[in-house]
Amino acid sequence: MGTQKGLKKFLAGIIGVAVIGAVFYGASHSDQVQSGSQSAAADSNGLFPIKTWAKTDCSSTPWVVADQKGFFAKEGLKVVYTGDTQPAQQIPSVINGDNDVGSAHPNNIAVAINGGAKIKGVVAGGADPAPDLDPKLRHMAWYVTPESGIKSFKDLNNIQGKVKFSTITTNTCADFLANNIADKSGVPRDKIEWATMPDIQAVQAVKQGLVTVAGVHPPYYKSMEDAGMVKIADSFDAGFGPEAGVTYYYFNEDFIKQHPDTIKKFARAMAAAQKWSNENQEEARLLTENWIHVPVSATHYYYTGTDLNPRWIDPWINDLEKSKIIPAGKIKSEDILALNVAQ
Repeated sequence: MGTQKGLKKFLAGIIGVAVIGAVFYGASHSDQVQSGSQSAAADSNGLFPIKTWAKTDCSSTPWVVADQKGFFAKEGLKVVYTGDTQPAQQIPSVINGDNDVGSAHPNNIAVAINGGAKIKGVVAGGADPAPDLDPKLRHMAWYVTPESGIKSFKDLNNIQGKVKFSTITTNTCADFLANNIADKSGVPRDKIEWATMPDIQAVQAVKQGLVTVAGVHPPYYKSMEDAGMVKIADSFDAGFGPEAGVTYYYFNEDFIKQHPDTIKKFARAMAAAQKWSNENQEEARLLTENWIHVPVSATHYYYTGTDLNPRWIDPWINDLEKSKIIPAGKIKSEDILALNVAQ
């Protein structure tokens, strides 16, 4: 009974969050949308449909590559885009079956499971690159205007009052990484005030002074640089290594139980697409740019295996406990992974 109440509270809370930019994304990418009825049956080639929301941001690369380069088809799968889904509604859409799969950072998944959501990660997505690889591949970077006089996170202490940061949503990479960089820089976490918006709007928001610091992902680094913004940190500065960029593709537990072979096929297809993306960065960049209709300077860097690496999740869980978002010891890293099926 307590779990049901917790899940209802979780769903009600996050569905109520308004996310700026939903109308823009939905209108700009209507060509990617297919109806739910169209996705219910296999196509004439016998490909099993996997439903997910329209990929209109930096997460699109593996999906576009897996589809257009044949990695899904090789495994007997096809992707069906169901339309735009606001970030706060994405996990609920997988819980209720409107979508089959989503992707998120470990903290986002853990908070959902803490609230009673029956979802599990089945294969890793992003990973922060090694230090010797191009910095443009790092999972996130933070920018300010040159007029701000800010050169590093430490300089945020010179600003009176709170400092407004952009974030796509809460309990994700933006707050996890920025908070940990702030810790290392001697900046109190409560000095940061979060403003929710997609990356594409963060570029304009920092230029217009609506936020002091804009955190964005690789496709938008070029837009920041072209606008003359100053980078003050990136995900490497959080000090976590590959864990700094880790994401997982997740399904609800019923789907996993009913379609274990499909889960394995999906994991292989995404791992292969991610390996291809890492090895063909320029073509992957162009595919992403053509898909999201925004100039893209780089794609994310990806994990290329199907092993789930629960230890990569530990820093994310520890941070949630430190912030008192979940009770200490309630959620273990293994709890958010389908370890008995996916590997």
